[in-house]
Amino acid sequence: MSSTRPPQPVASDDPRLQALGRLLGIVDRLREPDGCPWDRKQSIASMAPHLVEEAHEAVEAVETGRLDELPVELGDLLMVVALIARIGSEAGQFDLARAAHAVSDKLVHRHPHVFGDGEARTAEQVLANWEAIKKSERKAKDEDASALAGVPAALPALQRAARVCSKAVSAGFRWDDVSGAVAKLDEEHGELAAALRASGLDRDAKAPADAEKRAAVEHELGDVLLAGAFLAQYLGLDPERLCRDAVRRFETRFRSMEAGLARPMAETSLTELTRAWETAKQQTR
Repeated sequence: MSSTRPPQPVASDDPRLQALGRLLGIVDRLREPDGCPWDRKQSIASMAPHLVEEAHEAVEAVETGRLDELPVELGDLLMVVALIARIGSEAGQFDLARAAHAVSDKLVHRHPHVFGDGEARTAEQVLANWEAIKKSERKAKDEDASALAGVPAALPALQRAARVCSKAVSAGFRWDDVSGAVAKLDEEHGELAAALRASGLDRDAKAPADAEKRAAVEHELGDVLLAGAFLAQYLGLDPERLCRDAVRRFETRFRSMEAGLARPMAETSLTELTRAWETAKQQTR
């Protein structure tokens, strides 16, 4: 059982608070009548894509080990949040204070093992309690109370698949071990191969397959991607990061292969390209 210790605000002379105050002052100035034309032109809707872009740039800095750039990327994200909140306050809808209070209330409520009389001795217990509390909150508001509720539809597909898998597993819909997820991936791969053979697309990607057979291939390929994401989740891996890493490897190897060709790629035989690709793989592991 934890000893209750309510959260306390940081001191007014805390450097973090002073830095945030400086940022808010700059954002406020940019939105004034004689401020920046670009910043004044923005709306909540126009700024929303920047949230995603800046978040992805921060993630890339982490994944590529460029941690010296992370403060700048996180700062860009903070700026977007501050600007959206400022725009919201001008319309009388919300402000940064309301957003900060909302997340603070949520954090306190969902950490009863820290701020209340709850108990959680492991990270797994914390996650299980968190999901149970979220489900209770949705039920109280008469919102979607499914175990799968709360996963944003706008998440990248592989990341959303991992979150859905995590929620399904937490609810008890799971295999006993990783081998179940591996078997499911093998099963889906077999169904894809069968659909490809039936459509003729396994021999010719431009084969005149009818709409129903082509739709079956799309369906089965989607299931393979989903099963792969679920397997990653069972292994404690992030399928979105794995795919980004794979794309980065492909791009690096492709550029290396491209640079090593004696002739333009369109004039190079498949045999030569394959040989060059294998060389690039050896050089860029």
